[in-house]
Amino acid sequence: MEEPHLEFAHAVVASLDEQPRRIPCRFLYDAQGSVLFEQICELPEYYLTRAETSILARYSGQIGSTTGPVTLIELGSGTSVKTDYLLSAYASSSTHVRYVPVDVSETAIQTATGSIRGKHPTVEIAAIVGTYESALPLFGEYSPSMVIFLGSTIGNLGPLESERFWRQVGRNLAPGDFFLLGVDLVKGIDKLEAAYNDSQGVTAVFMKNLFVRMNRELGSGIEVEKIEHIAEYNAEARQVEIYARFETAQEIFIEPLDLSFNIEAGESLLLEVSRKYVLEDLLPYVSEFGLETIEVFTDDEKRFADLLLRKR
Repeated sequence: MEEPHLEFAHAVVASLDEQPRRIPCRFLYDAQGSVLFEQICELPEYYLTRAETSILARYSGQIGSTTGPVTLIELGSGTSVKTDYLLSAYASSSTHVRYVPVDVSETAIQTATGSIRGKHPTVEIAAIVGTYESALPLFGEYSPSMVIFLGSTIGNLGPLESERFWRQVGRNLAPGDFFLLGVDLVKGIDKLEAAYNDSQGVTAVFMKNLFVRMNRELGSGIEVEKIEHIAEYNAEARQVEIYARFETAQEIFIEPLDLSFNIEAGESLLLEVSRKYVLEDLLPYVSEFGLETIEVFTDDEKRFADLLLRKR
C-alpha cells in the first residue's frame, strides 16, 4: 500500500494536470479539517445537518422496524453524531447490533468509537479508516446489512463518479439489503449559497486548511492568505461549486515528487461540488442500479430527504 503522503501527492498532481484544475475534496478531511467541518455543521446557515437530524430523530424507529436486524455500514461516518439516532433505535429492539463506520479521517473514527462505546456499550464496532471503495467489497460479508450514506455526501460525486459508485453498490449489495441515502434538495439560490458562505467564515477556513495541509505534507509553499474562498450555485448543473481563487500568481511545489505547477493570478481551483437533487429525477436513476425505493423521509420544510432503498 502506498504511503499516505505519496498517495496525496500523486492525487494532487493528477488533479492539477486536469482542466479545469481541481483538488479531490477527500483531502479536506485531515484532523483539523474534520474539526472544522463539525463546526460548520453547527452554523446557522448550514441547514443540512439540522434538517437531516430532525428526520433521523423522527423516523429511526420506523427505519429499524422496516429493515429488521441488520449490520449498519456507514460510508463517510465522520463522528457519527446523527447516526446515534439509528444506533439507539436498533439497540432498543435487538440484543446485538454491529456498526461499521468508514471514514478517511482516523481522528473522526476515534472520536466516534469513543462516544458510541460510552452511549451504547452493547454495540459491536468494526471501524475502517479508508475510502468508500475500500468498504464496498465488505457489503456481502456483512449481509444482511444497511449501508448508510448521510449528509448529502453523494452530492460531492460528479456524474461519472456517481455512476461508477452506484454500479459498485448495486454489484456488492446482496438482494434484500438496504441503503439509507441522504440528499439535499433543490431550493432557492440564496439559501444554498449562504450555506457555503457562512458569515463567520468557518467554511473559508475549512477550505483553506487544504492548502495548509499541502504546505505541511507536500512542501507546497503556498501563500494561503492570498487565496479567496468562492462558493456559487450553478443552476443548470444543480450544484454548488466551491473554488479557491488565487489573488496572486503562485508556484505550487509537490516536494515528494519533485514537481511544481504555476498558478496564474485570478485562476481558480475547484475543490468541491455539492449537487442538489429533485426526487422525481433521483428515484428512477437509482432504480437503474437495482435499488427500489421503500420510503422517502423529509424534514418539515422539505429541504432535505433520506431515502430508504433496497436491493432487488
